[in-house]
Amino acid sequence: MNKTATSLATLVSVFFFWGFVAASNGILIPVFKAKLNLEQWQSQMIAFAFYVAYTVGSLGYLGLSKLAGTDLIGRWGYARALSYGLIISALGTLLFIPAAESASFPLLLSGLIVVGLGFSLQQTVANPLAIALGTPETGSMRLSLAGGVNNVGTTVGPLLVSYAIFGNAASSAGTALDITVVKIPYLALGALFVLFALVFWNMDLGRPTAESAAESASEEGRKSAFSYPQVWMGMIAIFLYVGVEVATADNLPEYLKQYHGVSLDGIAPYISLYWASLMIGRWTSSSGALGLDGVKRQLARWALPALAFGLFFLVNHLGGHDPARFVPYLGAVALLVLVDWATNGNPAKQLLFYSALGAGALAVGMLANGPLAVYAFLSVGLFCSTLWPCIFTLAIAGMGSKTSQASNALIMMIMGGGVVSLAQGALAHEDYLGIRYSFLLGVLCFGYLALYAWKVGNELRRRGVSLDGSSAGGH
Repeated sequence: MNKTATSLATLVSVFFFWGFVAASNGILIPVFKAKLNLEQWQSQMIAFAFYVAYTVGSLGYLGLSKLAGTDLIGRWGYARALSYGLIISALGTLLFIPAAESASFPLLLSGLIVVGLGFSLQQTVANPLAIALGTPETGSMRLSLAGGVNNVGTTVGPLLVSYAIFGNAASSAGTALDITVVKIPYLALGALFVLFALVFWNMDLGRPTAESAAESASEEGRKSAFSYPQVWMGMIAIFLYVGVEVATADNLPEYLKQYHGVSLDGIAPYISLYWASLMIGRWTSSSGALGLDGVKRQLARWALPALAFGLFFLVNHLGGHDPARFVPYLGAVALLVLVDWATNGNPAKQLLFYSALGAGALAVGMLANGPLAVYAFLSVGLFCSTLWPCIFTLAIAGMGSKTSQASNALIMMIMGGGVVSLAQGALAHEDYLGIRYSFLLGVLCFGYLALYAWKVGNELRRRGVSLDGSSAGGH
């Protein structure tokens, strides 16, 4: 394995951490809601605190860079910046000890905020670095592979946290709710943060590319990244994309409880499949990164999602759940594969098609009953799977030296995961839309994403920026 491949393999490990924590919030929300008798909107403060920390971290980074008179990542280098971010997140996991012992909601939120601050710095470094570790043409494919690793974390995280709280699903019936043990998986994760911080500390992953003299002297070079519609509209798109992705997952347990009688200790496989759906979609779209063509690529396009579903099946079976009931869900997976083939990795087309399908899935979930409604809501994960790199690719295409500024602006808007979740939690109150029809908010989010795909895709084509052949992947 050459140096670049080794660097990429080490880098994508941090994507696992992001996924583990983000998806595990879907277990913490109903558990703390039941333990502390919270209302639905109050329980969504878990997502709000975690995701708003990304914005606070990004703004803090910009402020510190301005005070220092230089870009801090440029001064530290990519590897040291990742180490600092991991250490900050490790400190946040320590707060889970008193939070779990005293069932303190404020301490839990504080711990998630500190973890999120570290993730903000890690994300600012890792996403553009994954694109930079190789040719520009295959950058989004590498981001796709990294997204696949992220979703191993999102698939395993809810199961491990649920297992820590409830034990094996087969033996958890009637077990008293004990949230003190929730600290165990997070402390283990904190230890991994420290370990990888030490690994990155001694690596050389380079620094952001400096702006060329010719570019800085030009009018285009002096323009702020925020003056480009693809960037400021992309910021809104990231806000709403992360919002609908997270809000759907975090409000799903309450829907399952009210309309399908799913008990608290039975939520984990549904949350696991939702986030595994993102893994399925991202593995499907990453088939282009394997260097295959023709028949081999078409086989990979079907084999990779089957393998991803098999991983979900295996970890749930080992956790004592019955994943066989989700086999009909493979019909939705087949639809995803066909649409992936139709869009051929073009980020504008894929964002447009997947946004339309995501809105349709939410509509079916709200109007249907029985397993069809459940599968429809779960399939939102499939159609959110590649939206991050699609938006990211469109937003930074042709930005040159403004790429880092644009990247930081996009990371800042991850706070949408908290804001939209909180808004849906409020709409879910029985005096407003109720939990079932609160998912209308997600339909509106997908509507904007489709608009962004159409408008920015046309604008980039007008400017001569080619989008064909770029394989969208996953955040």
